[in-house]
Amino acid sequence: MPMPTGIGIVDTMIGFPHGDMKAVYAFITRQTKDRQSAEEFDFPVEYMFKDVPEKDMVGTPDPLRVTLGEMDRWGIERALVGVGEDPDGVSARALREHPDRFIASTEVDPNKGMEDIRRIVRLSEQYDLRALTCFPSGTFPQVPINDKKMYPIYAKCVELGIPIFCCAGVPGPRVRMAPQHVELIDEVMYDFPDLVFVTRHGCEPWADLAVKLMLKWPGLHFSTSAFAPKYYPKAVVDFANTRGSDKVLYAGYYPMGLSLERIMNEMASVPFRDQVWPKFLHDNAARILGLDRG
Repeated sequence: MPMPTGIGIVDTMIGFPHGDMKAVYAFITRQTKDRQSAEEFDFPVEYMFKDVPEKDMVGTPDPLRVTLGEMDRWGIERALVGVGEDPDGVSARALREHPDRFIASTEVDPNKGMEDIRRIVRLSEQYDLRALTCFPSGTFPQVPINDKKMYPIYAKCVELGIPIFCCAGVPGPRVRMAPQHVELIDEVMYDFPDLVFVTRHGCEPWADLAVKLMLKWPGLHFSTSAFAPKYYPKAVVDFANTRGSDKVLYAGYYPMGLSLERIMNEMASVPFRDQVWPKFLHDNAARILGLDRG
């Protein structure tokens, strides 16, 4: 059951080194109240990681080349990246110069109402968006997973035929966790049975509940973002090996909190069954993101 090679991995969470980490994560730290988050941390969850790869890459002259080089090194064929409306941004350049390697997503802001819906439509037309992403505890003011402010966004996902990747479980940054209780997903899936909803960042300490909900709702999936493989929840690994082989997909966390070297070296010890690996590393993401349609 060791991890096979040559699959052509699809990474559903990757990024590029930034020049000013504090500025990038200010949208999170503006609502924290502890001194460390405000004054000491460049990355709001660096207390959780032994090494933060991005801290050693601040000022990298060509962030795109760095990430692309790591993808080539570790067999990552394609990667989902977040894009905004800045045509000169690194993600926009990546999508423009390497459309065969990068897939477009964008972070939603439910507090902006229809303004954000119109932005999503513009970006979808410009970049062929294949996913939306959301960090409920990181919105300001915070917006829970099942808040009605989120409903136009879920409806737009269904209309566009794209998934939403949404953080669930206790957040790493020192912000309130209430918006990300896993139980909130149940109401969303009830109201949007055609929605493809992919959890990010582990769902802990409610991984068992996440598995139960995935059994219940066809459109609910789990991605492994922000977790080193040796910490993948046992309930999720067991689920992937049994009834959930089509529901669990790979996501990294490079360069934010984990190096691809650490992820891929630890991946060899994850006890997935032989038939699960291709689905986990490629097939499930390819299906959800519509990669077979070009």
